[in-house]
Amino acid sequence: MTHADRVVGAVNVVRVPSLAKGRKGRNHLSGLGRWLRIPIMQILVLTVLFSTACGYHTAGHSITLPANVQTIAIPAFVNQTQTYKIEQKLTAAVVREMVTRTHYHVLNEPSDSADATLRGTVISTSTSPLTYDSQTGRASSALVVVTARVTLTDRQGKILYENPSYLFREEYEVSRELSSFFEEDSPALQRLSREFARTLVSNVLEGF
Repeated sequence: MTHADRVVGAVNVVRVPSLAKGRKGRNHLSGLGRWLRIPIMQILVLTVLFSTACGYHTAGHSITLPANVQTIAIPAFVNQTQTYKIEQKLTAAVVREMVTRTHYHVLNEPSDSADATLRGTVISTSTSPLTYDSQTGRASSALVVVTARVTLTDRQGKILYENPSYLFREEYEVSRELSSFFEEDSPALQRLSREFARTLVSNVLEGF
C-alpha cells in the first residue's frame, strides 16, 4: 500500500441529521442511512496529485519553434569550469541528440545559413558522495550537478529558448574514486553527457 493509499484511506466520518422525518423520526430517503462518510482527505490528495502532475522541469523560457526553422547551428559550448573538456562532451552529445531525435539539419559551428543557433556555457560542475561502500569506505554513489547557460536564437537575434541557470542533477554509481568522475575517459561522464543532452533537447523542443 502506498503512502497516498494510506492517506486516502483516512476518511472523516460526519454525523448527519435526518433529512426527512416521518413517523418515529425515520429517514424516508432510502440508501442514505444515519451515517454519511465524506472522503475529505481523498479530495485533498486528488487535488495535490493533479497540481503536481506536470512534474519538475528546469526553469526556462521558450516559445514554439517557428516553422521556418529548419537548420540549427550548435557551436562548441564555452567552459568556465576546471572540468577538462566537459564542454566538448556536452556539445557532442547535444548535437547527436538533436540529429537523431529531430528533423532539423544541424551544423557544428555558427553559420549565416542557420535559421537558429543554440549556444551554451558550462558555468559549474560538482560531485558529492551519497552512499559509501562499507568494506572499502569509498563512495559508491554520488550526486552530480552541472549548471549551464543556454540560449537558442533565430537569425534576427530573437530568443526562442533561454535559461541563464540551467541546472542538471543526477545520481550515479561510482566504480572508481569520486575524483575520477569528470575524467575525460570516465564512463560516468559519458552517461552524464547523454542524459544532459536528452534533457536539454526535450526542454527546448517541449517548451519548458
